[in-house]
Amino acid sequence: MARLQALQEEGRLILAGPFPSVDASDPATAGFSGSLIVAEFASLPDAEAWAQADPYVAAGVYAQVAVKPFRKTFPA
Repeated sequence: MARLQALQEEGRLILAGPFPSVDASDPATAGFSGSLIVAEFASLPDAEAWAQADPYVAAGVYAQVAVKPFRKTFPA
């Protein structure tokens, strides 16, 4: 959360949140199937380096991490 807070304070966080495994406000035991972070970085390599420095990546919690370019179109 501190890493996301830092992005927000820098004005670079667009949105972030988990993917509940079921359509409910509280997925309870169903848990989550992943999460999404949309943030601004100077380059794709910078974004990849940020993602790889995540403590959950280092601990092997995530099965995979994908970093892709994104172009915000709406709202302007």
